[in-house]
This record gives sequence, C-alpha cells and structure tokens, in this order.
Amino acid sequence: MTRRVPIIAVATAPGKAGLGVIRISGTNLTPIATALFQKVLKPREAHLLTLRDASGAAIDQLIAIHFVAPASFTGEDVLELQCHGGPQLLELVMRRCLELAKDDGLVIAEPGEFTLRAYLNDKIDLAQAEAIADLIEAQSEAAVRGAARSLQGTFSNDVNDLIEEITQLRILVESTLDFPEEEIEFLENAQARERLNRVSDRLSALREGAKQGKILRDGIQVVLAGAPNVGKSSLLNRLAGEEVAIVTPIAGTTRDRVKESINLDGVPMHVIDTAGLRETDDVVESKGIERSWDAIRLADLVIFLKDFNAKDSPEAATEETLRKEILRALPPKCEVLEVINKSDLLSKVDSPPPEGSLLISAKTGSGIADLNRKILGAAGWGGSQEGAIISRRRHLNCLDGAADHIEKAQKFAANGNISLDLFAEELRLAQDQLGQITGKLLPDDLLGKIFSQFCIGK
Repeated sequence: MTRRVPIIAVATAPGKAGLGVIRISGTNLTPIATALFQKVLKPREAHLLTLRDASGAAIDQLIAIHFVAPASFTGEDVLELQCHGGPQLLELVMRRCLELAKDDGLVIAEPGEFTLRAYLNDKIDLAQAEAIADLIEAQSEAAVRGAARSLQGTFSNDVNDLIEEITQLRILVESTLDFPEEEIEFLENAQARERLNRVSDRLSALREGAKQGKILRDGIQVVLAGAPNVGKSSLLNRLAGEEVAIVTPIAGTTRDRVKESINLDGVPMHVIDTAGLRETDDVVESKGIERSWDAIRLADLVIFLKDFNAKDSPEAATEETLRKEILRALPPKCEVLEVINKSDLLSKVDSPPPEGSLLISAKTGSGIADLNRKILGAAGWGGSQEGAIISRRRHLNCLDGAADHIEKAQKFAANGNISLDLFAEELRLAQDQLGQITGKLLPDDLLGKIFSQFCIGK
C-alpha cells in the first residue's frame, strides 16, 4: 500500500445517482489528463469535457478538475471526474481511463489508498484519517459531529499537547541524569511532581472523552436474556418502536438471535433478542440458545429479564441459577441490568415487588423511559454530546497504556522513592503510547491493517 503508481477509483457509493465521481491520484497527472481530453487542464478550474471511446463515440459529458500537488487531498496531483451516476457508465469511464493511461502505470486503488497517501504526505495524521472512515460510517447526528471534530484535529491536538508536555518534562529529567546527587533538588525546583500530576489529570479527562466517543462510534451492544416467555421479544419491539420480533404466548418462539439497531438519545444501540435460555431437546432451539450465549459473551450490557408473575413460583429458583450462569459468561466490565417485566399485572397479585426493582411493562410501555436511562448509565454514557469526539478501541488502548506508565512514573517520583532513570523511562513509554494514536510511532503492519478497512475510493 506504499506503491507510487497513479491510482484510480470511484469515490461515490455504488448504485444509481445523479452524479458519480471518479478520482485519480499520482505524482504527475498532466500526461493522463492530456491523453483523456487532448488538452492541458488549468489547475483548480472546472472543465466541461467529453470523454470518448477508442472509436471516437462519446461515453459521457463530464466535469474534470485537476488539483496540482501539494494542494490536494492526497498531497499528489489529483484528477477528479464528475460524471453522470449510472454504475455501468462509471464502469465505462473507469475502463477508458485505464486503457488510455496504461503506459503511465494507472491501476485501480486499494481500499483506503487515497487516505493513506494523504497520511504519508503529512496532509492528515492517523487519527484524522480514521475520522474520515468514522464520518462515512456514522450512525447518528452526534456521531457525525464527533467525527467531524476529530477530522478537524480536535482529538489530535489534545494528544499532541500531552505529548509536548511529557517531552518538556523528559528534557528536564534526562538532562539531570548525569547528576544523581541532585535528583531530589531537581524534582522540587522543576516542580516535576506537580507537572506530572497535571499530565495525569489531562490524560484522565482525555480518556473519559475517548470512552464517550467510542460509544458514539460503535454504539452499545445490548443483549436481552432470560428464561423463555419472559417478554424479551416484546421488549425489543417496544424499544424499536415497531414489531421486529414475533411474539406469542408459546415458550421458545424465538429460536435465533434477532438484532435491531435503534437510536437512544443520539447514541446508537444494537439490541439483540435471544432465544430463551433453558434445557431443551429441540435441535433448532438448542442451536439458538448456543448463539444466545455467544451474544452474551460479546455484550456491552446484558438486560436480564424476569417475569413478575414468576417471582413467587418454583421458576424463581431457576431464574437465580440462570442469573449466576450469565454472570460467569460476561466479558470484563460488562454490567447486568435486572429488570422485572409484566408490571401491568401488579394489581393481580398479593405480594409486592422486590424493593428497588426496575419494573417495566413491555406491553404498555410503563417504565421504559427509566430503563432507557439505566441502559445509557450502565453502558458508561455520560449524557453530554457537546464537544464529543469519535474514538476507537485502538485509541482507548493507547490512552490506557499511557495512563499506566504515567502512574508508574508518579510512584518513582514519590517522596522517599526517587529514581530518575525509571522515572524518565516511564515518561518515554507513555509518550510512545500517545504517539501511536496519531501514527507517529505505529508499526507498518498495523498501519496497513487500519487502512485496509476503508472503503474503495477513499
């Protein structure tokens, strides 16, 4: 993906449209543009031209714009062809471009290759490059705005400011390493501990913001689990606002996972209705139950649904056993919300519900607003979209790694436990972790993996 040949791809989404855009990027595209239209194009000027096939017949009348390096998205020459948006037409234009520019080495771009070239030519950093893909894939308005902020460099600037603070602290520390007898005096005069604490505080705030950004980007994976016939499918339908799952009084109606994506206060939520968890000899239902457990193991949040009518029945013991099994299967940091359904039948029983229980009725909608708030809180959503940025698991891992090294540095700088060598090394390791976010210190194999996930033409 670091090849230097000119590349071409359709930049617009597949399907019929009024407009389709084809982009070419390379070190010098004047010969290609001249071969396509028999004229030299003025840079950054729209030209209405006709592209013809080998026999001279018109393929399409289009607008061509030539962006000359470095004033382009990729930092190379870019030729943009704005055609009519028929898929077959775009295919003909692509084929003609490849035919005429064969001697110039024009090839079809790999996924993400245009953005990779922008990154390699220092037009954007890696966090901004990832924000382009996040902007395209955003599932809500808040995610769009968050990705746009990241693309503008908000997240990168915060990371770079932290790196700069650590760099200045490292300069002071490493310049003192040759004078070990002055370690204590250095830490006091340079206010190293105070400066390190400020770094730690800023890093904590950045980590919290990144966690919110990851929720906006990826959404919350919510699994509805419980025994058969407790109302999981009814709850899914209530949350989705439409009937997406079949509901009957027959236990075991849902035999496989049913997934529905919804938007909850601007936060994407992927709700999975699972087969009722029980022992069964039915081969099909058994397979569905197995998939239910797989979903639980990958969940961000599990809603363990119980039947209000079953709380005083023999089934209550079975539900408690099931609850313990779910807790054992949960991934790290995944919470369980225990919810009692069918509160609309409360007046028909004598004993009151357990104190503090979250009571809902999937049938009437009672308690659903409270459940929504509980879901967002349990998933770690702070509730504010103002100033949010989009982040990925990779970013969180780097921020967590940097925080671990800063914490170790604080211990080495503590009173009575001063070691400048170890202090300096932990600062370097923290700096390396932060540098991986923007791509300054990223292994080549990981770089290729990140850009390979982009769509073709971007």
